[in-house]
Amino acid sequence: MPSDPSSERTMTLYGMPGWGSAIVEAQLVWYGAPFEFQKTGDMFRDKDAAEKLRAVNPLAQIPTLVMEDGSVMTESAAITLLLADIYGMGDLVPMPGEPGRAEFLRWMIFITSNIYPTYTYIDDPSRFVEDAEAQKGFEESVTRYRAKLYRILDKAAGAPFFLGERFSALDIYVAVLTRWRPGAAWFEAEAKRLSAIAKKVTAMEEFGDLWERNFPPTA
Repeated sequence: MPSDPSSERTMTLYGMPGWGSAIVEAQLVWYGAPFEFQKTGDMFRDKDAAEKLRAVNPLAQIPTLVMEDGSVMTESAAITLLLADIYGMGDLVPMPGEPGRAEFLRWMIFITSNIYPTYTYIDDPSRFVEDAEAQKGFEESVTRYRAKLYRILDKAAGAPFFLGERFSALDIYVAVLTRWRPGAAWFEAEAKRLSAIAKKVTAMEEFGDLWERNFPPTA
């Protein structure tokens, strides 16, 4: 049976402001779950940061969530489903049999298995393409493919939230991803539904200053 959401539990979320950990951080804030945020440092620029996280997660990827009992959870989709089990299935994740359940699962996995990896590929293309000259073409191809994926996602999105009137973790994913490349202006022009969802989620009082912490306004 799911744990009592009112029981005391302290988790540790390893991440960086504005990175993929923001997806999980937003869910923890939404549920009112006690947790500690452990800033990892930029693992693309700091090898020591990557090594420290690798001791917890062999892939040295964020988000990494260490549960109260010391067990480790990785992969944002898996963490999303686990948190729903703990804090109340039917809140950020539609329950089995609930309208929108299949659609939720389909598009969450679409995001995490198709869109999210495109950032992994070109954050550091040398991990996948050795030749420096070829890396440029690789980045361009992945960028075009990502734009195609976002257009598919935008076409599937409802309003005012992705599942229509029903707010879910999908909207949190959208609010974070639309702040990454190709940038807000691109989404406003090319993926208007996703852009509108992101704006609505960002304005929700339930998240407090989470968005400002993760995406501080530029000068």
